[in-house]
Amino acid sequence: MLRVGLLGAGRIGRVHAQAIAAHPKSQLCAVSDAVADAAESLASEYGAAVRSSGEIIADPSIDAILIATPTDTHSDLIETATQAGKAVLCEKPVDLSLERALACKSVAEASGQPVMVGFNRRFDPSFSSLKSAVDNGEIGAPEMLSLTSFDPAPPPVSYIMVSGGLFRDMMIHDFDMANYLMGQLPQQISAVGSSLVDPAIGAAGDVDTAVVTMTYADGRIAVIKNSRRATYGYDQRIELLGSGGLLQAKNILENAVVKSTADGVTGAKPTYFFLERYMPAYRAEWDAFVQAALSGAAMPVTLDDGVAALAMAEAATRSAQSGRPVGMDEVLKPVAK
Repeated sequence: MLRVGLLGAGRIGRVHAQAIAAHPKSQLCAVSDAVADAAESLASEYGAAVRSSGEIIADPSIDAILIATPTDTHSDLIETATQAGKAVLCEKPVDLSLERALACKSVAEASGQPVMVGFNRRFDPSFSSLKSAVDNGEIGAPEMLSLTSFDPAPPPVSYIMVSGGLFRDMMIHDFDMANYLMGQLPQQISAVGSSLVDPAIGAAGDVDTAVVTMTYADGRIAVIKNSRRATYGYDQRIELLGSGGLLQAKNILENAVVKSTADGVTGAKPTYFFLERYMPAYRAEWDAFVQAALSGAAMPVTLDDGVAALAMAEAATRSAQSGRPVGMDEVLKPVAK
């Protein structure tokens, strides 16, 4: 039984609490949050104690820490938890700063403790099935990838201002998915972004609509499209063209009913919110973490993966701001020095 401390009792913390409590091999023992009422409410729901983050990390009876706090706290908490001998699952991204994320990676690796980054989409049943088909050679060699991620509505501007921007906050999932499916980092990233959904997002220094094109050393191409607004629901699709065929992962719909009449053919809309769309993925992600933590196996999503996606977000941000393509070596080499 994995005894777990949860840091963060907000919306995503509640998602993780549900997964922890439902798993037969994990127990939610303690919860912390900067908002006392949020911690009390979540802890009482699952019979857990309310304690400070420091107390939870220092408790020798706690085996694992799940970090669901604001992004600017992630690196510090990963370092503290791993140095205290805990296994860690941390929500994305590792940090808002690539340099800080790399420093955190060094500290965590020196501790010898396992860390998993919460790129839950890898565990989505449709996306993981598509990945298996790629690995099995069912469409030959992957050549061109298209990732679509449209949210139904933008978050509050107060969130936008602390999120690190669309490329680090939203598109980072797609950067990781590109790495997962293509098997390597791109060589160069070109990004364009606009504020079309809400002028206040642009005033806050961010974009809400963006397209990124990635080129690989072997000539392959990947394209990511993001928007903070899709009035019809949560639009999440993958299309991968290979030398021997095409793989597609389509939207999950509210229901499977299709009506065909003389007026036309209609069906249901995509599920509206990410919690509806990805709850099975969150459960599968937690199961993978528990199995690895208890067995000592390698984590399926590592800090290396988290740093790679953050480096791509940094390259995309620079490209969108400068209006020119940015090479991954340009982003990584100065940091490495």
